[in-house]
Amino acid sequence: MPFRWIADNEPLPSPREADDTGIVAVGGRLDTGRLVEAYTQGIFPWFNPGEPVIWWSPDPRMVLFPHKIHISKTLRQWMRRHSAWRVTRNRAFDRVIEHCATVPRRGQESTWITPDMLRAYKDLHRRGLAVSYEVWDEAGRLVGGLYGVDVRNGVFSGESMFSLRSNASKLALIELCRTAPQHGYRLIDAQVHTPYLELMGGELIPRDEFLTYLG
Repeated sequence: MPFRWIADNEPLPSPREADDTGIVAVGGRLDTGRLVEAYTQGIFPWFNPGEPVIWWSPDPRMVLFPHKIHISKTLRQWMRRHSAWRVTRNRAFDRVIEHCATVPRRGQESTWITPDMLRAYKDLHRRGLAVSYEVWDEAGRLVGGLYGVDVRNGVFSGESMFSLRSNASKLALIELCRTAPQHGYRLIDAQVHTPYLELMGGELIPRDEFLTYLG
């Protein structure tokens, strides 16, 4: 089935109109207003440099219920050995997203976090709608973190994470789950399946079930 192209001023289709791969629409603007429109409907942008914006809502959806996060025995032992490390929230959003855009990833030649994406999510953060968790080592150096979108209805939409040292991004995810009740998060949207998230307790649920959390 052909992709549905949308204009800058055209609203996004329903996520239930996505094709079999999860693509809802292609094209249109990428700015703060569009991102808020997308995330409140369970849609997110994901595309490569040089491509038009591609809007996704896959079925099934990868999610993590904060109380179900899995911390292995080995990771717990590692955490005890690195108890001097600390995790903060919204202390270095710009640095976190820039690291997510530039830190090399195994099996990935380029980043999907384009300059337009950087500008849009930094603007979301300034408006209080995007959140970062930062991991600092014993010397006070930023060694990992994650960022995502707080759609303010109990769903935290995780976007990307990075590690400069082993397990740093896992610490950020653990802290996100630990503090989820404090911030009203019932569900962390991980979007698509990865073995990493599955090992941490992520699970696939039907898109229709996921959308019920968005209200």
